[in-house]
Amino acid sequence: MPCSESPFGLVRLELPQRTLSRRRFIYTTTLAASSLAASSYAASQARVKSPNEKLNMGAIGTAGKGGDDAANCAGENIVALCDVDSNALAAAAKRWPKARQYRDYRVMLEKEKDLDAVTIGIPDHQHAPAAMLAIKSGRHVYCQKPLTRTIGEARALTLAARKYKVATQMGNQGHSAEGNRRLCEMIWSGAIGPVREVHCWSDRPIWPQGSPRPQGSDPVPANLDWDLWIGPAPMRPYVAKWPSGEVVYLPVAWRAWWDFGCGALGDMGCHIMDGANWALKLGAPSSVEIVDSAPPCSETPPKWAILRFQFPVRGEMPACTLTWYDGGKLPPRPAEMEAEKFEGNASLFIGDKGKILSGCYGERPRLLPESGMADYKRPEPTIPRVPGDSSYQDFIRACKGGPAPCSNFDVSGPFTETVLLGNLALRVGKRIEWDSVKMRARNAPEADQYIHGHYRKGWSV
Repeated sequence: MPCSESPFGLVRLELPQRTLSRRRFIYTTTLAASSLAASSYAASQARVKSPNEKLNMGAIGTAGKGGDDAANCAGENIVALCDVDSNALAAAAKRWPKARQYRDYRVMLEKEKDLDAVTIGIPDHQHAPAAMLAIKSGRHVYCQKPLTRTIGEARALTLAARKYKVATQMGNQGHSAEGNRRLCEMIWSGAIGPVREVHCWSDRPIWPQGSPRPQGSDPVPANLDWDLWIGPAPMRPYVAKWPSGEVVYLPVAWRAWWDFGCGALGDMGCHIMDGANWALKLGAPSSVEIVDSAPPCSETPPKWAILRFQFPVRGEMPACTLTWYDGGKLPPRPAEMEAEKFEGNASLFIGDKGKILSGCYGERPRLLPESGMADYKRPEPTIPRVPGDSSYQDFIRACKGGPAPCSNFDVSGPFTETVLLGNLALRVGKRIEWDSVKMRARNAPEADQYIHGHYRKGWSV
């Protein structure tokens, strides 16, 4: 589940072309035509193995989602494990007793010369440093969502993956599944006409949020390397729990802090907004604004927020708005809706001729009223399907010379930039007029400090 994270403790660039088989040419041509790949279809030339060989893989983050990532790649050779929590590392070592163990991924990537690929399932502020090191050393990268903590980091990883020609995948698993493909095909076939309005919502945060930093400090647990957990972020004291008994940082609650996470939007936006981004070919928004929110807090996102993204005309698609709701806030209930209540995480598409409702990962896209689906004939599939709907197998196939994973960084990097623009608006507290090419807010120079990452000595991207 998205909330069970590892406590780790928890300008287009043209690429060289390769000779392709007819089968692969047909697949990748279709992939490009369906907007699955934003630029190159070629998988990495670095460390490519044949489909009959196993990858040597390392897991950066071994508990929670990091452990789940490794488990989904267990058909390959898991040769290295890395976690700042010795308890998590010991538990993973029981499953992979031959894997070498590390506390610092910088050391792992330096020493493991035969490592082909890594999974990255650690807090958001560590994604970009770990992924960039892996990419620059020629390793393929599967990185959990959100791809990065800042917009600038997402752009940097996108460009680096192109330059070093490695296979990449962001862990928004719905992009590899059937639901979002059906959603795209329904909208592209004109099922509800031109779409000018989308609503996406989440029941997050499910952790404490919207409060100032706690005072004082607690002893760091013996199993946790707090300095390595902090990593590139500014150092702060370890505090275990709030007076209410809820955890302050570990596990999961790190998502609340701007230094470490991206709040509700970062946690779930890359899942829930993915269908809209793909089906409506959104690209970069022209602006993002705060519709309403709980009182702001400098250290964390507010307890709840409603944000509106404005997208310009895109080819034959009209200008549209996407409204994001979190903290339990919801859009107006459509009159055609037959269910008693909304799902906790979902999307509503409003077209000129009808409405579509879909789930958190794009699952069950259906017309409203849902009873109308009985007579609806789904369009024929036009988007290539991923074997087993598995984002992991999609990634592994690419590492062995297959087509680019569907959520490769050419796709997920720009998408992550869009998602994180909502957080940029929250941090500056005003409407953002966005210049995607120059990566700046035209009307808010004070936003510059939040667009790029800032790193402690010894860490970089």
